[in-house]
Amino acid sequence: MATKEEKVLEEYISRNNLKITRQRRCVLKAFLDCENHVSAEELYNTVTETESNIGLATVYRTLALLIRSGLASEMDFGDGQKRYEHRYKHKHHDHMICTECGKIIEFTNPIIEKLQDEIAAQNGFTITSHKLDLFGNCSDCK
Repeated sequence: MATKEEKVLEEYISRNNLKITRQRRCVLKAFLDCENHVSAEELYNTVTETESNIGLATVYRTLALLIRSGLASEMDFGDGQKRYEHRYKHKHHDHMICTECGKIIEFTNPIIEKLQDEIAAQNGFTITSHKLDLFGNCSDCK
């Protein structure tokens, strides 16, 4: 039985006259099984543990499909490498990134969200999306 995420991808692929392939399903499954902020290379290494015939280019192309279909978000934490996280049915959150060890801490804060809305309203601005990334040192690296 297909997961909700598989159905979302299948519908997106169908609407865009593409094909749902076994390789795309494998990349999606590996991505969904990964709960951290994963790079394309890390995802590729995970996928090839069980599917050695899937290339890095397939992983990159599938990640692009996951982004366009709303299943994934691409993040840039300033380390020269794009990372990907789940987006579908996941609540908004912000990030604290340790510049020493690379640890990424997700957080939410209703006061920050309220302030952003107030500042936007004061300036006649409509927020359609946003991200907040704080850089510094985690408690282990202080």
